[in-house]
Amino acid sequence: GRRAAYMDPALRGGAMEVLAQSEANFAAQGRPRWMGLKHPPERRRGGMILQDTGRLAASVTPFHSGTEAGVGSNLPYAAIHQFGGTTRAHRIVPKKGKALKFGGKYRRAVNHPGAKIPARPYLPGVGDRLQPEAERAVIGIVSQYLASLGG
Repeated sequence: GRRAAYMDPALRGGAMEVLAQSEANFAAQGRPRWMGLKHPPERRRGGMILQDTGRLAASVTPFHSGTEAGVGSNLPYAAIHQFGGTTRAHRIVPKKGKALKFGGKYRRAVNHPGAKIPARPYLPGVGDRLQPEAERAVIGIVSQYLASLGG
Protein backbone atom coordinates (compact mmCIF):
# COMPACT_ATOMS: atom_id res chain seq x y z
CA GLY A 1 0.00 0.00 0.00
CA ARG A 2 2.77 2.46 0.89
CA ARG A 3 4.63 1.73 -2.35
CA ALA A 4 1.44 2.32 -4.35
CA ALA A 5 1.06 5.72 -2.70
CA TYR A 6 4.01 6.96 -4.81
CA MET A 7 2.35 7.18 -8.24
CA ASP A 8 4.71 9.74 -9.78
CA PRO A 9 6.12 7.40 -12.48
CA ALA A 10 2.65 6.26 -13.55
CA LEU A 11 1.30 9.82 -13.58
CA ARG A 12 4.29 11.05 -15.59
CA GLY A 13 3.74 8.21 -18.06
CA GLY A 14 0.03 8.99 -18.20
CA ALA A 15 0.68 12.67 -18.95
CA MET A 16 3.07 11.75 -21.76
CA GLU A 17 0.51 9.30 -23.19
CA VAL A 18 -2.22 11.94 -23.12
CA LEU A 19 0.19 14.28 -24.96
CA ALA A 20 0.73 11.58 -27.60
CA GLN A 21 -3.06 11.16 -27.91
CA SER A 22 -3.43 14.92 -28.43
CA GLU A 23 -0.82 14.77 -31.20
CA ALA A 24 -2.77 11.90 -32.76
CA ASN A 25 -5.93 14.05 -32.66
CA PHE A 26 -4.16 16.79 -34.62
CA ALA A 27 -2.79 14.27 -37.13
CA ALA A 28 -6.21 12.68 -37.68
CA GLN A 29 -7.97 16.07 -37.60
CA GLY A 30 -10.08 14.88 -34.70
CA ARG A 31 -11.25 11.55 -33.34
CA PRO A 32 -14.13 11.77 -34.15
CA ARG A 33 -13.31 13.96 -37.16
CA TRP A 34 -13.64 17.72 -36.68
CA MET A 35 -16.09 19.84 -38.62
CA GLY A 36 -14.46 21.24 -41.77
CA LEU A 37 -13.60 24.90 -42.29
CA LYS A 38 -16.34 27.16 -43.64
CA HIS A 39 -13.91 29.32 -45.65
CA PRO A 40 -10.50 27.62 -45.85
CA PRO A 41 -7.78 30.20 -46.53
CA GLU A 42 -5.66 29.79 -49.62
CA ARG A 43 -2.50 29.96 -47.53
CA ARG A 44 -3.34 26.84 -45.49
CA ARG A 45 -0.79 24.18 -46.38
CA GLY A 46 -2.33 20.74 -46.86
CA GLY A 47 -5.75 21.89 -45.67
CA MET A 48 -5.10 20.75 -42.08
CA ILE A 49 -7.62 22.09 -39.58
CA LEU A 50 -6.24 23.91 -36.47
CA GLN A 51 -2.75 23.79 -37.94
CA ASP A 52 -2.32 27.02 -39.87
CA THR A 53 0.90 27.92 -38.04
CA GLY A 54 1.35 24.91 -35.74
CA ARG A 55 1.38 27.10 -32.61
CA LEU A 56 -1.68 25.45 -31.02
CA ALA A 57 -0.37 21.89 -31.42
CA ALA A 58 3.09 22.95 -30.22
CA SER A 59 1.61 24.69 -27.15
CA VAL A 60 0.10 21.50 -25.71
CA THR A 61 2.28 20.55 -22.75
CA PRO A 62 2.04 17.72 -20.20
CA PHE A 63 1.91 18.20 -16.43
CA HIS A 64 1.75 15.90 -13.43
CA SER A 65 1.86 16.08 -9.66
CA GLY A 66 1.62 13.46 -6.95
CA THR A 67 -2.13 13.08 -7.51
CA GLU A 68 -3.00 14.15 -11.06
CA ALA A 69 -1.75 14.28 -14.63
CA GLY A 70 -2.87 15.90 -17.86
CA VAL A 71 -2.08 18.27 -20.70
CA GLY A 72 -3.05 21.84 -21.48
CA SER A 73 -2.29 24.95 -23.48
CA ASN A 74 -1.73 28.53 -22.35
CA LEU A 75 -2.69 30.14 -25.68
CA PRO A 76 -5.60 32.60 -25.41
CA TYR A 77 -7.48 30.96 -28.30
CA ALA A 78 -6.95 27.34 -27.16
CA ALA A 79 -10.21 27.04 -25.20
CA ILE A 80 -12.50 28.26 -27.98
CA HIS A 81 -11.10 25.61 -30.34
CA GLN A 82 -11.45 22.86 -27.71
CA PHE A 83 -14.98 23.75 -26.53
CA GLY A 84 -16.37 25.97 -29.32
CA GLY A 85 -18.10 29.30 -28.80
CA THR A 86 -18.82 32.68 -30.33
CA THR A 87 -16.26 35.43 -30.82
CA ARG A 88 -17.26 39.01 -30.06
CA ALA A 89 -17.82 41.61 -32.74
CA HIS A 90 -14.61 43.50 -33.48
CA ARG A 91 -12.92 45.87 -35.91
CA ILE A 92 -10.15 44.52 -38.14
CA VAL A 93 -7.44 46.97 -39.20
CA PRO A 94 -4.30 46.27 -41.24
CA LYS A 95 -1.15 45.42 -39.30
CA LYS A 96 1.06 46.35 -42.25
CA GLY A 97 0.15 48.73 -45.03
CA LYS A 98 -2.86 51.03 -45.29
CA ALA A 99 -5.62 48.68 -46.45
CA LEU A 100 -7.06 45.18 -46.18
CA LYS A 101 -8.32 43.05 -49.01
CA PHE A 102 -11.68 41.73 -47.87
CA GLY A 103 -14.31 40.22 -50.13
CA GLY A 104 -12.29 41.16 -53.22
CA LYS A 105 -12.21 44.88 -52.25
CA TYR A 106 -9.62 47.00 -50.47
CA ARG A 107 -10.70 48.71 -47.24
CA ARG A 108 -9.04 50.65 -44.46
CA ALA A 109 -10.92 48.63 -41.81
CA VAL A 110 -13.66 46.00 -41.57
CA ASN A 111 -16.27 45.60 -38.85
CA HIS A 112 -16.45 41.88 -38.16
CA PRO A 113 -19.76 40.76 -36.60
CA GLY A 114 -18.18 37.88 -34.67
CA ALA A 115 -18.13 34.21 -35.59
CA LYS A 116 -19.47 30.93 -34.27
CA ILE A 117 -16.54 28.55 -33.78
CA PRO A 118 -17.44 24.84 -33.60
CA ALA A 119 -15.83 22.66 -30.94
CA ARG A 120 -12.80 20.81 -32.30
CA PRO A 121 -11.52 18.92 -29.27
CA TYR A 122 -7.80 18.40 -29.77
CA LEU A 123 -7.16 17.53 -26.12
CA PRO A 124 -8.18 13.90 -25.54
CA GLY A 125 -10.59 14.58 -22.71
CA VAL A 126 -13.07 16.94 -21.15
CA GLY A 127 -13.24 17.18 -17.39
CA ASP A 128 -12.61 13.77 -15.87
CA ARG A 129 -13.50 11.84 -19.05
CA LEU A 130 -10.87 10.74 -21.58
CA GLN A 131 -11.62 9.71 -25.14
CA PRO A 132 -11.60 5.88 -25.43
CA GLU A 133 -8.14 5.57 -27.03
CA ALA A 134 -6.53 7.68 -24.32
CA GLU A 135 -8.45 5.98 -21.52
CA ARG A 136 -7.32 2.50 -22.58
CA ALA A 137 -3.69 3.63 -22.88
CA VAL A 138 -3.62 5.41 -19.49
CA ILE A 139 -5.29 2.47 -17.73
CA GLY A 140 -2.62 0.22 -19.27
CA ILE A 141 0.19 2.45 -17.99
CA VAL A 142 -1.22 2.63 -14.45
CA SER A 143 -1.95 -1.12 -14.37
CA GLN A 144 1.57 -1.94 -15.54
CA TYR A 145 3.05 0.35 -12.89
CA LEU A 146 0.96 -1.18 -10.11
CA ALA A 147 1.88 -4.69 -11.29
CA SER A 148 5.57 -3.74 -11.22
CA LEU A 149 5.30 -2.95 -7.52
CA GLY A 150 4.79 -6.63 -6.81
CA GLY A 151 3.36 -7.95 -3.61
